[in-house]
Amino acid sequence: MALPLDGISVLDFSTLLPGPLASLMLAEAGATVIKIERPGGEDMRHFAPPMGDSSAPFMALNGGKHCVALDLKNPSHVAQALDLGSRADVLIEQFRPGVMERLGLGPKALRAINPGLIYVSISGFGQDTPRAGLAGHDINYQALTGVLAQGLERGRPAPLPPALLADIAGGSYPAVMNILLALRQRDRTGLGCHLDISMADNAATFSLLTVAAAARGAEAGNAPRLLTGGSPRYRIYSTSDGWFVALGSLEDKFWATFCEAIDLPSALRRSDAPVDEAAGAVASIIAGRSAAEWRGLLEPLDCCCTVVRTFDEAQADARQAGTCFAAMARDQSGAAVQVAAVPISPQFRLGADVARVVSPLMSATD
Repeated sequence: MALPLDGISVLDFSTLLPGPLASLMLAEAGATVIKIERPGGEDMRHFAPPMGDSSAPFMALNGGKHCVALDLKNPSHVAQALDLGSRADVLIEQFRPGVMERLGLGPKALRAINPGLIYVSISGFGQDTPRAGLAGHDINYQALTGVLAQGLERGRPAPLPPALLADIAGGSYPAVMNILLALRQRDRTGLGCHLDISMADNAATFSLLTVAAAARGAEAGNAPRLLTGGSPRYRIYSTSDGWFVALGSLEDKFWATFCEAIDLPSALRRSDAPVDEAAGAVASIIAGRSAAEWRGLLEPLDCCCTVVRTFDEAQADARQAGTCFAAMARDQSGAAVQVAAVPISPQFRLGADVARVVSPLMSATD
């Protein structure tokens, strides 16, 4: 079956998560990806848990790619990288700004020999900004852009965000989106471009509701808002057995159904009821039964109330519903791990039955 990116070649210098997930999405849609690693392999190969010759996270992100070791401080290896870049459609790099230029592999050098190349630089703060040279990870980008603050209240414990929003939704997804736009533009003009993907800048998308509230003159501080604890209708409540119920009954019809089911006093169901009093009453009621009891009582009512699933439970639910895309990546030792979930429609990606081999790290020729 022909796939949308059949015939597209990608040269991937990136490591860890943002770039490799982006190139995985391209590979799943049919592109040929050559992954450049330093001798000995990139850091993700050595993450826990170990799996076969590398690690489970590495396998999940890199099945189906061709892995080549290049020492980019070796002039002959740089020459090989230039040769590969001269024939690529897309190049992805994730070094700090200026590193690829110092190696002789910057966008001007590569696009001079390959004008159609789409050169993608993923970084924390962009290529030419005051923070461009700073190191950072997902939590730093969320912290600096105000995203993290929206779920915090001064003086209260601060939970770590469970989702890598900046890395994935600020790095991987924008990279793929803009690569596809650039490919479409190249179809018309014949020319590539340099894409500057800033994870911090793109994380700002998650502040949409706060920005909109500020535009209406609302206070822009970190006071609880509708989706961050400012309403009893949208919260996480604890059950009697120490687990959690996620409530999202924002609309009146859902809230009314939920309140009736738990027998919340009528005065506390009103939209003008004191928030803390209403939330406290809901919390007290939910704490009176186990997660399993609430799951049986509330979920069938279609009132936007869900018992939180563990990861294993969520996977089992997906398999039962037939929505789990269980493609596997396998290495030379026979070890296998599920390929990272990617938001590509099944008709545009490799089938689940297609072998996604995790390539051994091939040595460069000196």
